[in-house]
Amino acid sequence: MDIQSIIIAVHAIAASFVILIGPVQFLRRRKDARHRLLGRVFGIMMYFVCLSGMFIYSLDGGFTLFHFLAIFTFTTTTIGIIAIRHRNVHLHRGMMIGSWAGTVTAGAFAALIPGRRIPTLAVNDPALLWTIVTAVLVAATALILIALLAPRRAGRDARSVPAHPEGALH
Repeated sequence: MDIQSIIIAVHAIAASFVILIGPVQFLRRRKDARHRLLGRVFGIMMYFVCLSGMFIYSLDGGFTLFHFLAIFTFTTTTIGIIAIRHRNVHLHRGMMIGSWAGTVTAGAFAALIPGRRIPTLAVNDPALLWTIVTAVLVAATALILIALLAPRRAGRDARSVPAHPEGALH
């Protein structure tokens, strides 16, 4: 396996995690430890997608629309992270949803354009493609379930504060 294939595999696996974790983050309750955990995984995977994407070259070796999208997504992800650190939830939400939507769009184009690696793999080695897809789905589902089903730690979330704090009159 050549280095380009390894980079593409890392890129595709990270993008798959982003695509699968995104809707969970967007549709569930926010401001809790689980959201922060999945958000950190989402951010790290998004950076893997962007950075690895810069080392994937087309057949002619030039800069493509995908490279521009990687730079743009790196920027929007970073703005989203900075925004939430400054408690700007509206900007954070917009940047993260936009980053996810860009990843989904780029993934769709990469999967549907003939001659790219995903369609080629689907034709040349469908068993390998479906093994990779299954492994990513299982790993992402396990991560999401662990994050969502893990017992809450008392005192960590605003909603887990006891109704009667120690020393209070009952």
